[in-house]
Amino acid sequence: MSTRPPSPTRRLLLRATVGALAFGPWLSAAQARTTVNLATAPIGRMDLPWWRKRFEASLRQVRHSQPELVWLGDSITQNWERGGPQPWADYQPVWQQEYGRYRPLNLGFIGDTTSSVLWRLDHGQVQGISPKVLILLIGANNLGRPHWGAHLTVPGIEAVVDKVHQLLPHTHVLLLGVLPSKRSAWISAETLKINAALAQRYAQSARVRFVDVGHVLLSASGQPDPQLYLEGHAPHQTVLLHPDAQGMERIAQAIAPVVDTLMQASP
Repeated sequence: MSTRPPSPTRRLLLRATVGALAFGPWLSAAQARTTVNLATAPIGRMDLPWWRKRFEASLRQVRHSQPELVWLGDSITQNWERGGPQPWADYQPVWQQEYGRYRPLNLGFIGDTTSSVLWRLDHGQVQGISPKVLILLIGANNLGRPHWGAHLTVPGIEAVVDKVHQLLPHTHVLLLGVLPSKRSAWISAETLKINAALAQRYAQSARVRFVDVGHVLLSASGQPDPQLYLEGHAPHQTVLLHPDAQGMERIAQAIAPVVDTLMQASP
């Protein structure tokens, strides 16, 4: 039986089908790579010995504590553990004065991004505890080396909030805005975008209180005040990122009324 050769149109369709079959998996993988937001993906840092050691120690600490209040975040949060010797680097008196009565727990890790916090939460970071309030301060490092802008970082912060709600359904979340810093014009602009988006996202939320306290760290000119940052106490510093003890005291005092209200509120 003879067969007619396929028409030009049919030949094109056949080629397109073969091409799709041959390259379909590659295209799907490429598309997946371009659509994954790493700021929302749990990424651990266990390859860093100091980070692994701190994480393992934090798990032991969590198992042996029943905190009413938890701070969760990056190095800005970890700095609550510092004890001087300089007055501007002595955070412990402020920590004890503001939070000591709540059996507080510090879960801050230097360099953490939203993805690092998500990984910690997925691996038992808050297992077995049920604090009344969790204060979340994260996002500054997203804008650093990863260079994740507001369009990536906002979903990352939202993912952390959602994970906290999943693991701690009876805990009130006090979400702080990304603090002002002096690093680059791009970072300053993205910080404003992040905080504006978070303020809108959680404006009507019954489970999350968003507070942007960045203004307490600004000078009269509207720029980060070097006298309120650790880096500002060193000569010839061009970067301002970590609030010093006085800066953190201002933050703690600014959010104190909200913390008190949430502590007294029913879950």
